[in-house]
Amino acid sequence: MEIMVRPIHTEADYDAALALVDALMDAEPGTPEGDRLDVLVTLVEAYEARHWHIAAPDPIEAIRVRMEQKGLRQRDLEPMIGSRGRVSEVLSRKRPLTLPMIRRLAAGLGLRADILIQEPVPARRAARRPREGSRRVAPKPAG
Repeated sequence: MEIMVRPIHTEADYDAALALVDALMDAEPGTPEGDRLDVLVTLVEAYEARHWHIAAPDPIEAIRVRMEQKGLRQRDLEPMIGSRGRVSEVLSRKRPLTLPMIRRLAAGLGLRADILIQEPVPARRAARRPREGSRRVAPKPAG
């Protein structure tokens, strides 16, 4: 099966490349089809990186998500952040993360330091964002 590999310039090129990736998914590594798959996946990833940038997550939300994933409570963060009060201040966005905290959180929670270094969303804006799994209820009409 001879497949021409070309750069991805347009959405149509992208769709065609995805169709070829799908057709080659069962290709064995080290075969000509496997090599084509590797090249196509690289091209698709490059196109996606250029056209659909995904912003780094908010550091406090990343910590909260990881806490949930690992079944941790706030007191479990004390060795990484400090006292119970300090953990509470950090998670409520009243105190910024320090470099030593970032290092310990990265090691202890397995989070990338570049995520933790990001400027967190201000407390007021974060409070307005619905949490995952929550839903907003529309106000009842007057009358």
